[in-house]
Amino acid sequence: MNRSLSLFVIGLVFGGGIGFTIAAGNGVTFDGHDHGTHLAGMEHGNMDHSAMHDTPVDVPAADAPGLSVMITPDPMAGYNLHVMTENFTFSPERASLANVTGEGHAHVYINGEKLGRLYNPWMHLAGLPKGEVEVRVTLNTNDHRPLAVNGTPVSALQMITVE
Repeated sequence: MNRSLSLFVIGLVFGGGIGFTIAAGNGVTFDGHDHGTHLAGMEHGNMDHSAMHDTPVDVPAADAPGLSVMITPDPMAGYNLHVMTENFTFSPERASLANVTGEGHAHVYINGEKLGRLYNPWMHLAGLPKGEVEVRVTLNTNDHRPLAVNGTPVSALQMITVE
């Protein structure tokens, strides 16, 4: 029994090491992106990854999406974030694919730190820090670039006090 367990553990260690080596060799990372391919027609390998996500897509004011947020206390715990948009469609099925005008997803930030992506109009916010909390939402293209109008990001901000 002890010998079988020892061989099993040795197999896990070597198998895991080989798996990590293969993944690293193919550009797989833990952040959910494949850094070895092109994204939305951009030369992904020639551009700093974070810079790409910070490069806004400027849309004409006439076609600009509208964005507002409302945060209400959840009756059980935490808060409920409601994201209301105009001229914009959430498209989770095309996340990380090419930009399509008028669709994408939102990014949610708590006190300037990205909490995550939002693929529909509602999100439960739990575990917020106590005190004044800034909740900011941005609209982003399928390929994660922020939408902007005349260089100004399409975003909405609400402050809440967490007790």
